[in-house]
Amino acid sequence: MSPDRTAVQAATDAPPPTRHDGKLAAGDVLVIGILMVSTLTVLLNEMLLGVALPTLIVDLGITPTTGQWLTTGYLLTLAILIPATGFLMRKFHLRTIFIGSMSLFTVGTAIAAAAPGFGVLFTGRIIQAVGTAALMPLLMATTMRLVPPHRRGRVMALVTGLTAVAPAFGPAVSGLVISQLSWRWLFILVVPVALAGLALGAARLRNITTPEPVTPDVLSLVLSALAFGALVYGLSSIGESTSGHAPVPPYLPIVLGLVALAGFVRRQSVLQRSDNAFLDMRIFRTGAFTVPLLVMLVVALVGFGATMVLPLVLTNVVGLTTFEIGLFLVPGGILIALVSVLGGRVYDRYGPRPLAVPGSVIWTGSLWFLSRVDDSTGVPALLAAYLVMSASQALMWAPMTTAALSSLGAELYPHGSAAFTTAQQLAGAAGGAVLISAYTIGAHAQDAGALDLAQSVSAAQAAFTTAAAIGCLAIVGTLCVRKASADPQPPASHTSGATVNAAAPPVPSAARHIDRS
Repeated sequence: MSPDRTAVQAATDAPPPTRHDGKLAAGDVLVIGILMVSTLTVLLNEMLLGVALPTLIVDLGITPTTGQWLTTGYLLTLAILIPATGFLMRKFHLRTIFIGSMSLFTVGTAIAAAAPGFGVLFTGRIIQAVGTAALMPLLMATTMRLVPPHRRGRVMALVTGLTAVAPAFGPAVSGLVISQLSWRWLFILVVPVALAGLALGAARLRNITTPEPVTPDVLSLVLSALAFGALVYGLSSIGESTSGHAPVPPYLPIVLGLVALAGFVRRQSVLQRSDNAFLDMRIFRTGAFTVPLLVMLVVALVGFGATMVLPLVLTNVVGLTTFEIGLFLVPGGILIALVSVLGGRVYDRYGPRPLAVPGSVIWTGSLWFLSRVDDSTGVPALLAAYLVMSASQALMWAPMTTAALSSLGAELYPHGSAAFTTAQQLAGAAGGAVLISAYTIGAHAQDAGALDLAQSVSAAQAAFTTAAAIGCLAIVGTLCVRKASADPQPPASHTSGATVNAAAPPVPSAARHIDRS
């Protein structure tokens, strides 16, 4: 494409004039709003099948191990595809990625709703995951690009809060639907919401990026699939291995994943010299990015693991039903949203440490309290501990994400957001493996699925003691985090009315000439 045509395209896709009163332009708010609602929809859907698994086992005539693949396969697909989203955001327009992602998600949801058996249902879930993979990194990168540095704390707090709100509301929604309707309605009810988001995005979403002429590297895609897919699978199967039910020893896929990961990193280091990397390794050269990322690994590992162990405690120790567990989790999601909004304002003024340091201490303390649970612990005490854990986790989640991405140049936003989302997926798989393994070992039973009260208490104490010990690492990490310096490059909508490149700093000199003429 010639420079003149590039300039014309930039001018054609240019966003409306930016406001100068410190607020986001209406067009920027619309872009972020559409992406947020759509991302919340797909994340909520991700959490729906856990509560429905017993019903699916009966209706479809499958084993629990087979049924678990509806979630495991979904997570594996995300782990394989998310590292490539940085490349996709350079190759295609924002609008193209959004429409493609939501279309695939909607088709997958419709297939799952009409599935006559497990095979078709599994296929629908995989298609859903393909559509989901790009949305969260796309939302994070777009927000960093559009929002000026002095407002990023508030906006990114809302964005990152989505990943915590969805797991809290998903089980409650699923429990309510399953108690009244068939499991198919978990998908049927999502279809019109997804279609509405797709239609709104197709009609109102504007392009804010200019694609680059990059070409896909097949070897990178293969290594990424092997590395992240094998790691997630291996980590997820550790819990099964401790009870002797894993089909493959977990160390085999983990070793394969690590070898493939080393090859992937080496390949990206070579490709980034020609600016053609799937995941640019330069993001890891600065401590301002890697330290918050490491803290987030700890928070995600323990956070996701705790959400798997806590329902077991509520069921086996205090005797709550599935629907009651769903209701138990809802206040945590609401509190996370409130704390994130309030914390975002503090971040914009004072940086991450006033939020993250006390948050990590309180969070670890709440985990330690849960490690002391016994048969005399009541629901109010568990709810209070869960709410404290949720609120303090929110004090770390958004500040760590914002601090890390703010330390990067605009050309690295897509790679940074892809790396963060991939790390969360890996940490989530590892967290479930580590804490469920601790739960199983702590039960001192041959069959961890059928425990008496004493064994359940011992299992819960072992799991949350492990969580609290790991949580101490977050305290150390938050003490080393600093607020990134102000971004020297303005957001997309603040650059003389021209669009920016999807992965490179804006240099629209010809477009500026058109604007002035």
